[in-house]
Amino acid sequence: MSTPDFASEVVTKALLRQVNVPGLAKPAALITLDNGLDYKKPNSFGPAGLASLDAAITEALAADPAFIAVTGKPYVFSVGADVTGMALITSKDQAVAIGQEGHRILRRLKDSTVPTFAFVNGAAMGGGLELALHCHYRTVSGGAAAIALPEVSLGLIPGWGGTQLLPNLIGVIGAAQVIVQNPLQMNKMLRPAEARELGIFDELFEPADFLERSLEWAASVVSGQTSVERPEVDRSEMWDAVLGFARQQLDERLHGGPPAPYRALDLLALAKTEDFADGTAAEDQALADLLMTNEQRASLYAFDLVQRRAKRPAGAPSPGLAREVTKVGIVGAGLMAGQIALLFARRMEVPVVLTDLDQARVDKGVAYVHQEIEKLANKGRLNPGKAAKLRGLVTGDVDKAGFADADLVIEAVFENLDVKKQVWAEVEKIVSPECVLATNTSSLSVTAMAEHLEHPERVVGFHFFNPVSVMPLLEIVRAAKTDDATLATAFAVGKQLRKSCVLVKDAPSFVVNRLLTRFLGEILGAIDAGTPLDVANQALDPLGLPMRPLALLTMVGPAVALHVGETLHEAFPDRFGVSENLGRIVEAGKPLTDRDGAIDPEVAALLKIGDTALTAEQVRDRALTALAQEVRLMLDEGVVAEAQDIDLCMILGAGWPFHLGGVTPYLDRAGYAQPRFLPPGVASLPA
Repeated sequence: MSTPDFASEVVTKALLRQVNVPGLAKPAALITLDNGLDYKKPNSFGPAGLASLDAAITEALAADPAFIAVTGKPYVFSVGADVTGMALITSKDQAVAIGQEGHRILRRLKDSTVPTFAFVNGAAMGGGLELALHCHYRTVSGGAAAIALPEVSLGLIPGWGGTQLLPNLIGVIGAAQVIVQNPLQMNKMLRPAEARELGIFDELFEPADFLERSLEWAASVVSGQTSVERPEVDRSEMWDAVLGFARQQLDERLHGGPPAPYRALDLLALAKTEDFADGTAAEDQALADLLMTNEQRASLYAFDLVQRRAKRPAGAPSPGLAREVTKVGIVGAGLMAGQIALLFARRMEVPVVLTDLDQARVDKGVAYVHQEIEKLANKGRLNPGKAAKLRGLVTGDVDKAGFADADLVIEAVFENLDVKKQVWAEVEKIVSPECVLATNTSSLSVTAMAEHLEHPERVVGFHFFNPVSVMPLLEIVRAAKTDDATLATAFAVGKQLRKSCVLVKDAPSFVVNRLLTRFLGEILGAIDAGTPLDVANQALDPLGLPMRPLALLTMVGPAVALHVGETLHEAFPDRFGVSENLGRIVEAGKPLTDRDGAIDPEVAALLKIGDTALTAEQVRDRALTALAQEVRLMLDEGVVAEAQDIDLCMILGAGWPFHLGGVTPYLDRAGYAQPRFLPPGVASLPA
């Protein structure tokens, strides 16, 4: 079996040197993984990189060292297999060969008669962490930025021993968390202390002298001065119960949509009883099966969007045009405004001034920010000095005169065009002509807000998603007269805030809210017509979306959904209706469901239902047909540059899963896009 030609591989070399360690009669063999680039291009393994590691292990063993240790270049251990090469795999035989070769080489560290150590000095993900797991002992630096097995988020499983080694090291509960749960929670990473607490690492040392301390510790282990004790793994019926519960949670959340997490659970089940050879052989087959699915290719496409396109936004002006922002004003002191204020204070560390109609509202808004800072400090995420500094940066005043020296003012007031226009009329009289004016509107026209201003060119849309601290997307809206300097400043600020920015045209509800409203409109329309609530709500389950439509409606808020729906109905009355039942839900003062999706019978009793019930298949067909139509119209209107930007927005702003590739790859595969949104072979298997 042959592996695919990977001519563009950035080779991570395994550099071997002999190290004399005090207290040992023989030198140690230290293998350093290094692709010759800085930390922005982390170490990863393609075929040549694996071959280099194989050769270094052979040379190290031949030298008869006191021990063998593997570490990485500064800030990076290894992030595993080079995902850019996965698209080159065209057959299952090639996929099996890649799994087998990785297993063969890494197993040499596990089976070595010479003690082996992993000194994880930086980011260790995927195959990089699996390499460390094959070593007999492991240390980790307190400065390691990310520790994870994220394969499930890419439509794969840890395919180089992770599903077998990790549960037998830390138990099935921790392994299920790291392998299945964390990747599905926006790819949650472990901090070094968390990984040490789970038992993945034997010792944690600080970054300043990490390598020196790790070598000393390894020498004490080899010489017998230090013993490493690990708790016995529970292999009782609890193992099966944990995996059964995990499978139940997957069913409730993903409804059987993506195959990868289910295959991961199957492999974790094997790890309880199968020997390592049989377990890793099962990994080879699972990896090969998953690599040859459309869902995995869509996942790679989504990963590329998030990792690359999001860092180079289409249509963004030259960063050199951006103005410096040294002070921020925020009009409004409600919950959204408070979240935005906290984000600016934490990420940019500039003064932030909140204003509102009266002192009580201002005080409440400032108090919220200060309380959130205190919570972060209590959790150890901010030291006392930094917390005090951030509290001092956030102040409030009923007088907008405090904006006079601001470089950026954001409004986060009630979604009413007249109110927002009045806000900008007042602010423009106070701020400098160069001050950027940003609106956090979720649906209204930015151009209309700016039309009567003296300097409409400095108005831009800055649409955050709730919760602001968690959701990574920032839709940056260019109005009719927004100039390049304003737009460049918006993108520069978005980058400082660590948001992924997408440039969108000033069109009703922009991207995410427009598509979600069209989608929810079809579901509500089916309910209005007479479709039972459960049938309509579960119709999209085969897609494996992160939440069902009615739970999404609850999360968005019925009142917000109604407002956005009315805005879109006014703009596009032929496609966006306004459900009377949605109005009844708003009038009820509480949502139709709780956050878990359980329907409130009292609110449900208020709905007026027709007598034309649809099947789940009919509801799903209508919803997907509507989505395909709306995406096509948005592209024709130039709301974004390309279909990739719509997918990026839906992944980052609506949580649509990687295995769908966002929206357009699924619509292509399911036949709803005529013609296709993406060329054949993009986000799908080669034609």
